[in-house]
Amino acid sequence: MAARRLAKMARRLTLRPDGSLRLVVVADTHSQPHPRAAEYLAARAPDAILHAGDIGDLGVLDQLSGIAPVLAIRGNIDVRAPDLPDVLTLDLVRSAEDPQPLLRMLLVHIGVHGPKLRAEVAAMARAQGAQAVVCGHSHVPFLGRDRGITVFNPGSIGPRRFHLPIVFGTIDVTPAGLRLAHVDCETGAPWTPRKITH
Repeated sequence: MAARRLAKMARRLTLRPDGSLRLVVVADTHSQPHPRAAEYLAARAPDAILHAGDIGDLGVLDQLSGIAPVLAIRGNIDVRAPDLPDVLTLDLVRSAEDPQPLLRMLLVHIGVHGPKLRAEVAAMARAQGAQAVVCGHSHVPFLGRDRGITVFNPGSIGPRRFHLPIVFGTIDVTPAGLRLAHVDCETGAPWTPRKITH
């Protein structure tokens, strides 16, 4: 069976005058975002919301757009979303007059195998000059580096899968650098993996 041709798109996001930008990242809503998701997303006052696929009912995007502009890609369940790309390249720029990207991110749905970038995604990121890959699919919140590329999975704000947390991600751009974090969708508190002690 021939592989589906990837629809690609590029967008620019302009930093605020103070050189900052806040993105909220969600994935795998599967038509049912957590009941408190909108409250906690809005509390972050994002400049934009990224959805890394497996949206389900496209009305989810309408709900999210009431909080901030939404940039979304198709996930493997999103067969009724032909207008959405499979891959989105995001350039964070200082201003419309200075279009040179300060940071280029690639938004894909299936991006990792375990803690490592999939070979084809790593190759795409390198070809696009992306310094970061944001992905979904696994429902597993993850932040790491592979092959010199930052890898960020926000986890899922949809129905719980197995024992996994219900979380979303934040990307804060500041003049001092980039900060990535996870937020618990059930409490609104910062989320970090539990440490196991013996």
